[in-house]
Amino acid sequence: MSQSNDRVLAGILCMIAFSAIAPVMDAFAKATPDYIPVMEILAFRFGLQGLFLLPLALGLGMAHRPGWRECGLHLARAALIVVATGLFFTAIRYMPIANAIAIFFVEPFILTLLGGFLLGEEVGWRRIVACMVGFGGAVLVIQPSFQDLGPVALFPLGTALCFALYMVMTRKMARVTHPITLQGYTALAAMAIIAPLLLLFDGTGNALLDPAMPHGFAVWTLLAVGVISTVSHLFISFAVRLAPAATVAPLQYLEIVAATAVGYWAFGDFPNALTWVGIAIIVGSGLYVFARERLQSIRRRPLPPV
Repeated sequence: MSQSNDRVLAGILCMIAFSAIAPVMDAFAKATPDYIPVMEILAFRFGLQGLFLLPLALGLGMAHRPGWRECGLHLARAALIVVATGLFFTAIRYMPIANAIAIFFVEPFILTLLGGFLLGEEVGWRRIVACMVGFGGAVLVIQPSFQDLGPVALFPLGTALCFALYMVMTRKMARVTHPITLQGYTALAAMAIIAPLLLLFDGTGNALLDPAMPHGFAVWTLLAVGVISTVSHLFISFAVRLAPAATVAPLQYLEIVAATAVGYWAFGDFPNALTWVGIAIIVGSGLYVFARERLQSIRRRPLPPV
């Protein structure tokens, strides 16, 4: 097997590992007792990520002193991922993890459309139609949840939009910054946003922002969120670094399978028939979008010299 094939195989294995591990992190976030506000869960999630990755980046000689412009980009990117994760963690407190992840998977459709508007990427009518069909599948997943939960059922859509914008920024920044360094700086910037909010709202009684001293089971769930999120995001960072995005991106749909298994085992949640129809439409449309993207990439390759 060639070195190139070895790298692609390693990337595929990293994406499979991410898809299997990420829902476990979501389960620990969902299991965290309600007296811990979502913003505090985010503090552990990004705080531990920074604690692990920044020393690693320094030790490997990958860290650098970012300029003011780069600091601004890190803060903007961190704000997007903080809002995205906060909306998602809030959603899964009230709805099954598999449902929330299924709705979140409209993100590739949003990213495809944003790539056309913001990056000037070619987006043909077939992919636009596939995106619209995918959004229709999301409606099938959202509708029963919206009847029971109200606007909370729309939070994963907000996660998808923020994460798509986050990925647009990541595409540009990852070209010059190693994944470990980039994730470490993102965590540091996220804590620069989260820590002042926790201090400002301390003692206010705000259910989302007023921090509480964790004890007992909450300590372990918060630590698990931080550790597992760090490991899982390292897996996905190396997956897209080692293998073409068009190769590994479809594998992320395995996350729905893992989320269903974890949700059923931990909380007794299992998607109903209508939700499964919506999931099938989302996955099918997403795979078509990925296939069209791969075809376009092949067509854009220059012909070999004669």
